[in-house]
Amino acid sequence: MLQISLWKRVVIWAVVAAGLILALPNLFYGRVEVHNDALAAIEAQGGVATPEQEADAGFWPSFLPSGIVNLGLDLRGGAHLLAEVHVEDVYADRLDGMWPEVRNALRAERATVGTIRRQDSAPDELRVRIGEPAGIDRAVSVARDLSRPIVSLTGVGASDIEVSAEGSDVVIRLSEAERAATDARTVQQSLEIIRRRVDEVGTREPTIQRQGEDRILIQVPGIGSAEELKGLIGTTARLTFQSVVGRTTDPESRPGAGNVLMPSLDEQGTYYIVEDAVVVSGEELTDAQPAFDQNGRPAVNFRFNPQGARKFGEYTAENIGSPFGIILDGEVISAPVIQSHIPGGSGIITGNFSVEGSTELAVLLRAGALPAGMTFLEERTIGPELGQDSIDAGKVASLVAFAGVLVFMALSYGLFGLIANVALIINVGLIFGLLSLIGATLTLPGIAGIVLTIGMAVDANVLVFERIKEELKRAKGPARAIELGYEKALSAILDANVTTFITAAILFVMGSGPVRGFSVTLGLGILTSVFTAIFVTRLMIVIWFERRRPKALEV
Repeated sequence: MLQISLWKRVVIWAVVAAGLILALPNLFYGRVEVHNDALAAIEAQGGVATPEQEADAGFWPSFLPSGIVNLGLDLRGGAHLLAEVHVEDVYADRLDGMWPEVRNALRAERATVGTIRRQDSAPDELRVRIGEPAGIDRAVSVARDLSRPIVSLTGVGASDIEVSAEGSDVVIRLSEAERAATDARTVQQSLEIIRRRVDEVGTREPTIQRQGEDRILIQVPGIGSAEELKGLIGTTARLTFQSVVGRTTDPESRPGAGNVLMPSLDEQGTYYIVEDAVVVSGEELTDAQPAFDQNGRPAVNFRFNPQGARKFGEYTAENIGSPFGIILDGEVISAPVIQSHIPGGSGIITGNFSVEGSTELAVLLRAGALPAGMTFLEERTIGPELGQDSIDAGKVASLVAFAGVLVFMALSYGLFGLIANVALIINVGLIFGLLSLIGATLTLPGIAGIVLTIGMAVDANVLVFERIKEELKRAKGPARAIELGYEKALSAILDANVTTFITAAILFVMGSGPVRGFSVTLGLGILTSVFTAIFVTRLMIVIWFERRRPKALEV
């Protein structure tokens, strides 16, 4: 018998209703986007939107879903950058960090090696001269004992340094395996920090991926220009807290041994003499938020992790009344005098900030410091006008495909074709509902996937209707012909769509960028097409049959 139980009918219509409600915000894309951005701005300031603020944010009711399909760079416009990471910069930092360890190890052998003095050298080597040339072999052996095994897939069993002797000099260089591992770590760390900085701004679905050995591709939809994006990600943002020895207006003054001369960020012509040793580094920050100081001026609140809090607390307890330099990328942004012991590991950075400046600094500090500098090899700004042209072209293509399929089905299968057309409209709505639910990004290839889905969506209905025709030719009754049509066409429908879905899954896993965008819409389109063909059209035909009870069918 041609029957569908009540609970199945309720589930089918509930799924359809849920999908269409999720897709509904996309009909009012611009207004809903303004509504979401307004609420996001409130949350970014650490607040929770009140019902009044939600009402002021836009017309969209709070009880309805507000998720919309994110538009990709080719549709929305935005910025495109290709950056090259200066991986060589990390070699020098790594070797500089080894110097105290090498010095302490050689000091224990001073009776053999004599005096120890670091020499000027190339950035990729550490050169140490000893006072007793006869002890060079012992010095090399001691330095070589400081090597560590490399933890990487490409350098298993290899040492991280190579030590050699050149006259009275011990020369330490990074091994080739360590350089390769360092390069990979540097690019990966840069990639993650760029992603955090871009995500902090709240942009939708950026594309940030590695290209080649030392390059990173960055595409951010919705951002104003490539220069704006460069300003956000191009700052190293290395924060340190160091002791201030004094200040001067002479840029040529000699700071003395163990000190460095640094300019003031907001006091033109002022320079600070700062101890080279870092008390606490920005890596020990756990949070940074824009705020206002006691005078109502923009500032940045910060908080250290337990290790940083301990260092900060001990230093402030021992140096009450002394200035303390807060240094960003080699410039002193603030040098407050320590008034009392600060045990909590939190504080405030004040300076000549604007509200935008304090917000940007907080973003950079939360994201962390870039491990190396970058050169931007390629930069493009894609205007929203080009994106709108692409959207318009996609709409035309979709409407033409949609209209063609609707006309074909109506002419070929009559009433059953009209039912299939209704299911096709539901199918497109379900696709957009799922895209909104998962927060997918729609690109031009994604639109191509939707257009392809529109053409493929009626395939299952065609199989069912042709099977019903065959059963009617065998003198089966209308009810039995419909039932057998769906039963016998089911295996062919599943086989055809499962193979296509596997292809879409492979494209998603193995592909990237435009290929993934195409595979997402194609895969979701297959799922919704099977659902509407097997359940929705069948339910509509059953409801029609129960009401009309036709003695014969014309398919």
